Amino acid sequence: MFWLEIAYLIGSLSFILGLKMLSNPDSAKRGNLYAAVGMGIAILATIVLHRNDEGNAIGNIPWILLAMAIGTVIGYLMAMKVKMTAMPQMVSFFNGMGGACAAIISIVEYHGHHNLDFWLILVIYLGLVIGSISFAGSMIAYGKLDDRIKDIRASWLRIVNLVILGVIVLLVVLGITDPGNEMWMWAILVLSLIYGVFFVMPIGGADMPVVISLLNSFTGMAAAFGGFLYSNQVMLTGGILVGSAGTILTILMCNAMNRSLLNVLIGAFGGGGAAGPREMGDQSVREIQVTDSAILCAYARRVAIIPGYGLAVAQAQHICHEFEKLLEEKGVEVYYAIHPVAGRMPGHMNVLLAEADVPYPKLLEMEEANDLMPNTDVSIIIGANDVVNPAAEHDPSSPIYGMPIIQVTKSENVIVMKRSMGKGYAGIENELFFAPKTRMLFGDAKASLTSLVSELKQI
Repeated sequence: MFWLEIAYLIGSLSFILGLKMLSNPDSAKRGNLYAAVGMGIAILATIVLHRNDEGNAIGNIPWILLAMAIGTVIGYLMAMKVKMTAMPQMVSFFNGMGGACAAIISIVEYHGHHNLDFWLILVIYLGLVIGSISFAGSMIAYGKLDDRIKDIRASWLRIVNLVILGVIVLLVVLGITDPGNEMWMWAILVLSLIYGVFFVMPIGGADMPVVISLLNSFTGMAAAFGGFLYSNQVMLTGGILVGSAGTILTILMCNAMNRSLLNVLIGAFGGGGAAGPREMGDQSVREIQVTDSAILCAYARRVAIIPGYGLAVAQAQHICHEFEKLLEEKGVEVYYAIHPVAGRMPGHMNVLLAEADVPYPKLLEMEEANDLMPNTDVSIIIGANDVVNPAAEHDPSSPIYGMPIIQVTKSENVIVMKRSMGKGYAGIENELFFAPKTRMLFGDAKASLTSLVSELKQI
């Protein structure tokens, strides 16, 4: 067992080192590889070195290797084929699989022990509840991100969610006091799955990145409970790291969004006011042509680029970086204003721009970017919508009311790149489109940026 413990120690250290390296785009890829190698070492050591209480090695090795091979092939193909626009869906799907595994572990361990003491049954039930919620919630999040499932904005769901949570807690207590009755376990499983569905259904699209982060932390905690069940240090370490990192990120995003974590837990997060979204009527918009846009940017002192999901859809991150470099060659200061929930998962825009080799120091967080807005000559919005909507600041009837936004209206000029006047993911009209400082540059973001680059080269 000595060498098995050493292998687990190496695996745990690789997780910690990998997570640390993920904090910087320059080292993130190596951090992923280090963590993957550590996991490989832990799995291999478990298969080869683990012994049960009777001293027997692990059996069914061919089946284990077959399952690993199937999972590896499926995971590789999904990761290689996924588009950047579908990355949030894949993250939700994989996270849901982790929650399902944690729930299955709890079910297996429940049937695998004849003597279920208080702490053992408590850990089993906690892993079952959290893993099931993570699985069901992640699958609903996947469907919503993929536009297969629509939001259900109903105030009664908040009450239902609280009632279901209370019943789950009661069932856990009854299951602990009556550990031999399998009925409690199946009832907890069913209600946890139902809560996972109801928990995510009312949450609006603009708030989905926070939900993904929270569900990710749930999966980590469920995996940590599995580590307790198996007395497996590497599983415990990995679960704690994922759970704690996800929880911290969720809290930070909630603070940045001016929301309450409690509202997330009861499914009230992102709800709108009673009056519903306000329609903008027949207000006119002001268009701008590519040539005028290029001239405006070329002779500016400072330009802000605000990316959103539309940038990912157009796969325009590389041409956007070229546009930024051309402006800098002309003496223009350029920075990217990154909203905490821009895109559809935490860090979506950071990953997208890092793929195009945009220097990380140019990616400014919302607060820092807003401080620069009054001294910014041109704000260029590429595919962002809800995160720049002024309604969030003054319209209590808006579903995004109270959400801090990137205050582009404080800059001298605003150029919005969009295909059309379509609504954003929250499904509401954007007041910014009709603001006096705003000019609309209609067209595909990649095509518009390509034309801008051509015009800049001629100025």
